Amino acid sequence: MRSHLLNDTTAEQYRRSVTEGIERVAAKLAATDRPFTGVTVDALAPTIDAIDLDKPLLDTAAVLDELEDVYLRDAIYFHHPRYLAHLNCPVVIPAVLGEAILSAVNSSLDTWDQSAGGTLIERKLIDWTTDRIGLGENADGVFTSGGTQSNLQALLLAREEAKTDSFAKLRIFASEVSHFSVKKSAKLLGLGQDAVVSIPVDHDKRMQTVALAHELERCRKDGLVPMAVVATAGTTDFGSIDPLPEIAELCEQFDTWMHVDAAYGCGLLASVKYRGRIDGIERADSVTVDYHKSFFQPVSSSAVLVRDASTLRHATYHAEYLNPKRMVTERIPNQVDKSLQTTRRFDALKLWVTLRVMGADGIGQLFDEVCDLAVEGWQLLAADPRFDVVVEPTLSTLVFRYIPAAVTDPAEIDRANLYARKALFASGDAVVAGTKVGGRHYLKFTLLNPETTAEDIAAVLDLIAGHAEQYLGESLDRAS
Repeated sequence: MRSHLLNDTTAEQYRRSVTEGIERVAAKLAATDRPFTGVTVDALAPTIDAIDLDKPLLDTAAVLDELEDVYLRDAIYFHHPRYLAHLNCPVVIPAVLGEAILSAVNSSLDTWDQSAGGTLIERKLIDWTTDRIGLGENADGVFTSGGTQSNLQALLLAREEAKTDSFAKLRIFASEVSHFSVKKSAKLLGLGQDAVVSIPVDHDKRMQTVALAHELERCRKDGLVPMAVVATAGTTDFGSIDPLPEIAELCEQFDTWMHVDAAYGCGLLASVKYRGRIDGIERADSVTVDYHKSFFQPVSSSAVLVRDASTLRHATYHAEYLNPKRMVTERIPNQVDKSLQTTRRFDALKLWVTLRVMGADGIGQLFDEVCDLAVEGWQLLAADPRFDVVVEPTLSTLVFRYIPAAVTDPAEIDRANLYARKALFASGDAVVAGTKVGGRHYLKFTLLNPETTAEDIAAVLDLIAGHAEQYLGESLDRAS
């Protein structure tokens, strides 16, 4: 079985195997005419369950044939212009090239002696990002697995920097539409159930700073400690951006850590047109960015950035077999000193190759295109009496609800929207997301594909209306 190890003697076999796999995927991408086949769990599970993993096929071509049946045929293809659901972007080719290289070389970014140039490339990209944000000369950071890990690490640092003798006194403030990882992080950090204080949002789904100021003041009066305010630059449901300058003023006034969750909105760091929408982010103590959302990178490619590099010491542990303390005085750069992870992929390489091929403006132009598309989509929805659209987009998300003219029961309208989403997914013609607004079911377009057009949006809206009307017609038939 040594013939399967990647080394100097098997380089040609590696070339052939990977080329065969790439050709299969390229053919699949070229032939894909809808984002999903509509396969169900019950239909696909028996095929996978029947495979005996203790009986290898011993042939790459046979494995790829099998993979077609269990994965490639029925995968959700984010590159298709009618995939409009979650925060999944189509990926740029330079990043996929970087992915292929990093997987084959397989550097681990925990220590210098496992990565060498990989460490310096990651550090260069961290510096590039902190410079784009404007965090200052003492800023630093590290790549992570995604926004949830970045938010966790940022709040860990905030907890350790808080001036208190009791974790039970700590409070985190986040808007009512912030990411669930804020509450999850509070639990993982050993804080109480009431540690996260939910701040109401305005009509545009932005944190109300008057309410935030009131809660911060009440926190102090109650003898509690405001540990952190989490401002969101691109909420998952609405793409809304909290008023960052005003929040920064309050954090300074109350001596509170300011974290900006820009997992989605970080694409504006490269934007040619809309960078001003995240003015104030430069005043944050920490920032989450997900390059795999709005920089068109493959999963995963993310980072947490901090204004003060010294705060990363709260994630530092030394082990004699890995990163002994003496390495610090020897100025050996070990990224594990900053990270919650130990073994870690060289995900930074994807962004590096992308920037070196396309440049930041190239990425920013793509993100600007989807933001412009969202405005077109909003105009379509606002002019269409069949739909109620929640807010004008700040980034590239549209939240809306089918409203039939002849039905007034909100619960029945809920069921019609739920049915339309499920029926559309089952058809495979398009994929959309869903959420709740004011307790009612809404649908959601997350537009991250520059290949999607206003015509695609209009066509999917017609499909949604058609499915909803079919449900309502059948419902009326059943009632009669």
